[in-house]
Amino acid sequence: QVQLVESGGGLVQAGDSLRLSCAASGRTFSMSTMGWFRQAPGKEREFVARISWSGPITYYADPVKGRFTISRDNAKNMVYLQMNNLQPDDTAVYYCAARYRAEGDYNYWGQGTQVTVSS
Repeated sequence: QVQLVESGGGLVQAGDSLRLSCAASGRTFSMSTMGWFRQAPGKEREFVARISWSGPITYYADPVKGRFTISRDNAKNMVYLQMNNLQPDDTAVYYCAARYRAEGDYNYWGQGTQVTVSS
């Protein structure tokens, strides 16, 4: 089992930055990939970014490329999402997720943290 707890959300203005954190506990050594997803009101959950647990391989959704950066600290079992130049369209609940395999469905999810960007 793996437990994921997000933090760092809040209310900001357009153009501001936030850093989300995801604390992982449990059998984290078995995880291959960590990801961030988001869900805006009335919309489906969408992929934001992912990072391999064992190497700095990252991948981003087009809407956040160049603005968001995913990183991890294996020693602390932490994954981060640095979000710069936030826009109202970035308003959503952000979720941390983990999976055993390099591809496929995510096996574990956090409870989410709210990010609200005002114009």
